[in-house]
Amino acid sequence: MKTNLIIAFFLVSLSVVGQDVVLIGESKREVDVAERISAPPMIIDTVIPSPKFEYPYLSLTFQTETEIESIEPASIKIKDNLDQLYSSYVKVGVGTEMMPLGEAYWNSTRSRKFVYGAHAKHLSSWGNIPGYERSTFDRTGVELFGGINERKYQLMGNFHYRNQGLHYYSILAPLDSIGHPKKDQRYNDAGFDVDFATTTKVDTFKIDYKIGLKYNHFNTKRPAIDSIMDWRSKENYIALAGYGEYKLKKEIYSVGIDLAHNNYKYGIEGDTLRDLDTGIVRGNTVFRLKPQISTFLWNNKFKATIGLDFTIDGAETVQAHIYPNAEVKYSLFNDIFIPYVGVRGGLKQNSLKSLTLQNEFVRSNVILKNEDTAFEVYGGFKGTLSKSLSFNIGGGYARIRNKALFVTDTVNPGNKFNVIYDTLNQMTLEGSISYQAMEKLKVDVIGTYRSYELLNNTHAWNLPTFQLVTRVYYSLYEKFLINFDFDLETGRKAYRYGPGSGIQEENLQYFSDLGAVYDFNLGLEYRYTQRLSVFVQANNIASQRYMRWYNAPVHSFQLMGGLTFRF
Repeated sequence: MKTNLIIAFFLVSLSVVGQDVVLIGESKREVDVAERISAPPMIIDTVIPSPKFEYPYLSLTFQTETEIESIEPASIKIKDNLDQLYSSYVKVGVGTEMMPLGEAYWNSTRSRKFVYGAHAKHLSSWGNIPGYERSTFDRTGVELFGGINERKYQLMGNFHYRNQGLHYYSILAPLDSIGHPKKDQRYNDAGFDVDFATTTKVDTFKIDYKIGLKYNHFNTKRPAIDSIMDWRSKENYIALAGYGEYKLKKEIYSVGIDLAHNNYKYGIEGDTLRDLDTGIVRGNTVFRLKPQISTFLWNNKFKATIGLDFTIDGAETVQAHIYPNAEVKYSLFNDIFIPYVGVRGGLKQNSLKSLTLQNEFVRSNVILKNEDTAFEVYGGFKGTLSKSLSFNIGGGYARIRNKALFVTDTVNPGNKFNVIYDTLNQMTLEGSISYQAMEKLKVDVIGTYRSYELLNNTHAWNLPTFQLVTRVYYSLYEKFLINFDFDLETGRKAYRYGPGSGIQEENLQYFSDLGAVYDFNLGLEYRYTQRLSVFVQANNIASQRYMRWYNAPVHSFQLMGGLTFRF
């Protein structure tokens, strides 16, 4: 039924649409007035702007918690009383070869302003070396010192006296029958020095300076005969020294001024005591001016020093010298490795005292010449492998004029040593290593190799080509103190005046090999209390009677023991 109704409705609709309908009505229509566009036609492009995107920061808040841990305060223990200091120290002992020893110290204790003290020592030997003449000796010395320490300056003074006696034992006993007389020698050495220095610490626009005065008198034994009283050696040495520093930013400007005079006299000038023994009177004046500039860069890791040494030598004839003085070094890896290189030179003022300190058997009437190091080029590296271990490896090349060499004196009786001078080129290689564990253990090992090229001599007489020095100190519970020394020297040659058994010849010069030096020393000290201790010292443990100088052997094994006191 519903279907029939839908069909009927659809048919009626089609019939209505298909008829024409006309509608008639009235209306009012208005038409706008036409206007002419005056602008010419043009194309207008539409630009679509690019969108801008903004990404604001996200504000995030995290909840944090803070927890403070409590730290216990550090405790510092302050001693009620400082360690006891003793003003006096005495050491006495006796050894084989009839060798007495006495030594004493006296000094001030804690003082912020004053320091003073004294030191005295005596050592002698009355034993003989088998097969040789008397080989006795004695050495006695006294030293007094004192000073004032203030905030802005320091004043220090020192006085010393040394008396040394020896016998020219370097004669084989059988040779004494042909007329070589027994003769002793004695040296007297006395002097003082005074130094004044400011202590303001070098800083910008401040000058630190130091001035000093030194005097020394040295003489040999007086002759037994009054008529030849002048025929002994005397020398008087006096020196004035000054030094100043000025700091400007990273640079330090410094200058040193020295004036030294040594007056040496033996006998009467122009007179002769016996054949080949004439009087010598000679003055020796040396003036030095040493300006220098030092700079520090890169947190003081880099240091450079450059300067000159202007020296006037008035020993024989007045001569002027200019020596270089420069060094550069740089610290790498916090002082673990420090390479360095430099060049230097200078004049060494020789005296009878300085020669006797090298060879006490030197004759007293010698010609004195100043040693002139024209230049020395050196370099190497040093550093610290740890807080306890340090090292140094280096080398250098130097040209030295008037190098003093000791040769046997065949003119004067007593088998003394004469001094000759030569020009040499010296190459040096050296290395050292040091270990220190607090105050308990200390070890030092130093090795040096030298080669010589001389102008007039085949070899550098009595000078070693290789040296090895070892020092060991050990403290066990601060009760047992142990020290060990070892010295090794090889390559020494002695000048000879003719052929013979064991004598070699080279370049028309005769010489003999002095052999190697092996010297072992061992010491032990036991501290019974803080004031009392006992010690034992063994020297030349290997009992090597090596030749220190030609025909001058040393004593063999020696043993000494004694006590020390503090009060």
